[in-house]
Amino acid sequence: MNNHMILRVVGKFLIPYIMLFGLYVQFHGDFGPGGGFQAGVIFASAFVIHTLLFGVRETQKIAPEWILKAVSSAGVLLYAGVGVASLFLGANYLDYDVLGAYPVAGQHLGIILVEFGVGLTVASVIMLIFFTFAARGEVDGDVS
Repeated sequence: MNNHMILRVVGKFLIPYIMLFGLYVQFHGDFGPGGGFQAGVIFASAFVIHTLLFGVRETQKIAPEWILKAVSSAGVLLYAGVGVASLFLGANYLDYDVLGAYPVAGQHLGIILVEFGVGLTVASVIMLIFFTFAARGEVDGDVS
């Protein structure tokens, strides 16, 4: 991929906008279509594009495997933690009403936190899976 300068320049230009759109889908998901899963996939696609343009090693310098594992675990813990917090406040598991001063505020806070946890987990797991398969080709010399 070293001789495809136009693709690299366009990719460097588009990747931040793809990530920004992923954040928009993430935080707009409680008001309209979207949410954690879709945002996670969009966010991970920016790293997939970066890997295709610059190689696995360059992308893993940005997002090392140990960070991705930590982020995926943190996302699951955030999701579960919201449920446990509602249990400690006397409601059912993932009953968001008790998380705020009034039920609507609690529901809004709860869904934002849960969707953020889902987004973190989905993005990091997709990246881990992609890096695992992409690194296999690197052994054979197929991936730049």
